[in-house]
Amino acid sequence: MVSLPAQDRSAFSPSAVDAGWAAPALAALLIYAVVVFAPQVLNDADTWWHLAAGRWMLDHRGILRVDVFSYTHAGKPWHAHEWLSEVAMALAYRAAGWTGVVLLFGCAAAAAMALVTRRAARQLPPLTLTVALALMVACMAPGLLARPHLLALPVVVIWMDALLAAREADRAPPLLLSGVMALWANMHGGHVLGLGLIAPFALEAVSAAPPERRLAVFRGWAAFALASLAASLATPFGVAGLLYPIELVRLKFLPEIVEWRPQDFSKIGTFEIALMASLFVMLQRGVRIPTLRLAILLGLVDMALHQSRHQFLLGPLALMLLAEPIGRAVAPDAPRARQAVAGQGWIAACAALALLLAGVRLAFPVERLNGPRAPIQALMHAPAALRAQPVFNDYGFGGYLIFEGVRPFIDGRSDMYGEAFSSAFFRAERPDPAALDRLLTQWQVSWTLLSFGDPVTEMMDRRPGWRRLYADRYAVIHVRDGALPPSP
Repeated sequence: MVSLPAQDRSAFSPSAVDAGWAAPALAALLIYAVVVFAPQVLNDADTWWHLAAGRWMLDHRGILRVDVFSYTHAGKPWHAHEWLSEVAMALAYRAAGWTGVVLLFGCAAAAAMALVTRRAARQLPPLTLTVALALMVACMAPGLLARPHLLALPVVVIWMDALLAAREADRAPPLLLSGVMALWANMHGGHVLGLGLIAPFALEAVSAAPPERRLAVFRGWAAFALASLAASLATPFGVAGLLYPIELVRLKFLPEIVEWRPQDFSKIGTFEIALMASLFVMLQRGVRIPTLRLAILLGLVDMALHQSRHQFLLGPLALMLLAEPIGRAVAPDAPRARQAVAGQGWIAACAALALLLAGVRLAFPVERLNGPRAPIQALMHAPAALRAQPVFNDYGFGGYLIFEGVRPFIDGRSDMYGEAFSSAFFRAERPDPAALDRLLTQWQVSWTLLSFGDPVTEMMDRRPGWRRLYADRYAVIHVRDGALPPSP
């Protein structure tokens, strides 16, 4: 095993190294500006239903435990596992509409970026730090969306930073850190990853300790692990909340959903560039990574390769793990404890600019326009009498329907719809005429809201007993004959 000698570890302790807040403040400002002004942040169908869930919980002063949105699963068990993030989103929306939402997520991204940069800046020279941060953002870019995983990112970074700090100080993490796990568990289901990270760090600590101290070290980390496990159960759903992520990833239909598909390397993308550049630097410089941390890194890479949504976490966590070994390889003779860069002035300047950007954003508020995840114009052309009837909708339109008070056939809550129902839906959308006919008949569907150009949309054009009611470049509505009363 490759491990840091005790004297070198102490040199990297937070008390011994202070790179100041200049770089973290500037990096936070840049990512804040990107999130606040980039249209991509709201380009996700699930944002709509997360907001609707938060709105419902605020209105009813309770946590959602059953489906109140769809007509196909109405009243069936569904746990709002990310309830805290959803409530925060709804509060931001009530305060300032969509502008409030993007400002909230801009602050979350900025906080995470500042913390990651703070750690990396202690160990990397400026040019290397700049390149590393650019590669990290390249990994994160597809996941910079207004969804709970971005709100929870500062918590994820705090957790990893605390585990690394504990190893640098050659001690177990403080038991109070388990409170961060409780917060994470109520914000996003990825808290299971946080629990999983404890084991390799604990094993590294026990292995590196002198034989006479190994039992004491084990007890310290075991106590922290148990406290964290107990904290992860401090949600409205208890054990069900802990098992939720595990049950979700076992669903066989997940590859039908873009974010759950493996990475596509048939054409060059930002993730491939970031991965290749990182490998080049590490191999060319002979970066040596402690064995168990290498195992963590490879596990994160494997997750990102199998399911593209995980590259969002790979970026910041990989940089935090690699900053120290890359720093040693790139600048082996550089002093480990650099002189602190004055930070108060930078923090004040960047905070002032962030407030200015918020003012600009509020002066020019965000408006949701007709788009591939927001069929606004199409729904406006659906009569109220039709909206109240069963609809067969595109998977990506379900969230918008929920937000607008229309009960969808399906939406992004994959855990609730389950294996059989979801598989039948995706089979019908391929399209499979027989499968589609079964669903339309079984659920007595009166109208459809589908994406323009999809094969199933074209099939509906040729379907007897149905006609187009409306079409634009994003969505098409078909209505069953007799579903609407005759015009006067």
